[in-house]
Amino acid sequence: MTVPPAADWRCVLGLLLALCMALGVSPHAHADDASPEHARLAAALRQLDAIDQLIAQETVRPRDERARYHFDYCRLSADLERVRAGIRDYLTPSRAQPRDPAVLLGDYRQAAASASREPEATP
Repeated sequence: MTVPPAADWRCVLGLLLALCMALGVSPHAHADDASPEHARLAAALRQLDAIDQLIAQETVRPRDERARYHFDYCRLSADLERVRAGIRDYLTPSRAQPRDPAVLLGDYRQAAASASREPEATP
């Protein structure tokens, strides 16, 4: 049974919405409230792992060759890894000085002709 492309988008957008809601900060959180914050961020890391598993399942599915565009799961995976690295750096900082954060790539729509190429690294 094949899933229509619109269902793929709804699934991915639903996962991203759930992630954003999970990362939301409570209005009652304070700077000295590190323990619940760490627990929420650890939960976010577990959710990112679950999203990665869903991405892995989607990448092995055959693509609809008639579609003009495909979702770029490789780029999404790279962005999620950057988010994961940022959370890990916050939870266990390796140094006291601030660092330059990596830029998220975004733009997950990929033309069908370039679907076989790897995502280009854009700063």
